[in-house]
Amino acid sequence: MKVAIIGTGYVGLPTGVGLAELGNKVVCVDKIAEKIDSLNSGKITIYEDGMEELFQKNLKKGSISFTQDMETAVKDADLVMIAVGTPPHPETKEADLKYIYAAAEELAQYLTGYTVVATKSTVPVGTGDEVEAIIKRVNPDANCDVVSLPEFLREGFAIHDFFNPDRIVIGANTTKAQEVLLTLYKPFKGKTEFLLVNRKSSETIKYASNAFLAMKIHYINEMANFCEKAGADINEVAKGMGLDSRIGKKFLNAGPGYGGSCFPKDTNAMAQMGKKYGARLNLIETTIAKNDERKVEMGQRVIDAVKDYKDGKIAVLGLAFKGGTDDCRDSPAMEILNEILRHSSNVSVYDPKAMENAQKLIGDKVVYANDAYEACKSADILVILTEWEEFKHLDLVKLKQIMRHARIMDMRNMLNPKDVKNNGFVYSCIGMK
Repeated sequence: MKVAIIGTGYVGLPTGVGLAELGNKVVCVDKIAEKIDSLNSGKITIYEDGMEELFQKNLKKGSISFTQDMETAVKDADLVMIAVGTPPHPETKEADLKYIYAAAEELAQYLTGYTVVATKSTVPVGTGDEVEAIIKRVNPDANCDVVSLPEFLREGFAIHDFFNPDRIVIGANTTKAQEVLLTLYKPFKGKTEFLLVNRKSSETIKYASNAFLAMKIHYINEMANFCEKAGADINEVAKGMGLDSRIGKKFLNAGPGYGGSCFPKDTNAMAQMGKKYGARLNLIETTIAKNDERKVEMGQRVIDAVKDYKDGKIAVLGLAFKGGTDDCRDSPAMEILNEILRHSSNVSVYDPKAMENAQKLIGDKVVYANDAYEACKSADILVILTEWEEFKHLDLVKLKQIMRHARIMDMRNMLNPKDVKNNGFVYSCIGMK
């Protein structure tokens, strides 16, 4: 099957690599010449665990290619996936659909034969109707069906999630379109559940899922605050909750608040859709407000911890919004860092993958270290903000020797409290007194 994918970001590129590996002919199109040149030359443009090997393999085979030319990508395609960004509008916080609509208008010109056009991006309810109308306006003779095909790829685990989906949702209003997508995903038959729904239900599922997970994170963070006051251990509480099959153990890790390219954007968009349709989503609105407050509070905790040290040096480990990705968009770590920088200019930082992206956002306001120990040299406090695996295995003896004051603030509960304290550190984490 020939598949065209519009957009080569954190959704489009892993999806393209995955579909190529399944035996499809994939052509990815993007407007950015530098990105296309890099990809065609074999240089991957985003970090995703496990993607490099599959990318190189399928590029060499010719199963995946990259172009700036929409006609080359779309002409004779069986399926066209729109996987462009839907950033929040700076004023209304609604999903900004200008890239979706621009892609629909351009691709419509080159549709030949029967084609399924799928919105892979996360889009508000009714977007499929608009895309369909745009295509028909630009190309009245187009023989196509517009479907919703929401993605459920976690950044950092996108390749794993592509090949191990917990469900495949197909939002199609015609049987013909359903059959095309069932053929595409035939390799997963018997391995996961297929959910065939109408287009508007499909568009709602992704938003409803992300909003629920964001609320779950906010809830466990509220419980963490309670545990800190009451003397309970949030890790033990979360484990006890997670053993209840009705609750489940996932997304019960207390921390500095949710972030990333999806949850903040999608919760805001869902809240705005609620207002639009006259169905106020109070739980979601409260979650958004309190999550924003939490990141400011976490930054203040750091400042309070070094207030007794004149020009105290703060070492920050972790800048990406979570381990396994280089994405710093709406990263809690970056928001906390910005709060810290409002009060201190003596900050060194390190992240295994996200340094370049972080530097684009904050410039030269911090010192960029080559590793964790360089960041911590002469520091008065070490703050862990992203759950990279390597931070679990820090050499505490070495840290004690190179830091000016032995103090660690672990906002991801990465370290063993007993080990840290036995090595002479003052230790604080989330959800423990």
